[in-house]
Amino acid sequence: MTIMHHDGYEARVDFDEEAETFHGEVINLRDVITFEGASVEELKKAFAESLDDYIAFCRERGEDPEKPYSGQFVVRTEPHLHRELATAAKRAGVSLNKMVTGILERGVTG
Repeated sequence: MTIMHHDGYEARVDFDEEAETFHGEVINLRDVITFEGASVEELKKAFAESLDDYIAFCRERGEDPEKPYSGQFVVRTEPHLHRELATAAKRAGVSLNKMVTGILERGVTG
């Protein structure tokens, strides 16, 4: 598996050895956008064209194309954990948002 980038969009690419074809899927959207190519050059072109097609399709429908994640999401947790996080954030002198973001960053980057 490889990760490709184009205009802020990120895609996971796998190689199908039997078909000798690369398959990609945009991973930083909720919408599903896929593409494929037999070479790296074809794959890059197909990635860009699939994004262009997606944006054109959205415009035809009068919708804004989804953008890569905004950085905002809602987390639901048990009240006791919410209280413990809020208390820990106050002890540390930071906002609850900063406390949770730090925990998430450590969890993702290891």
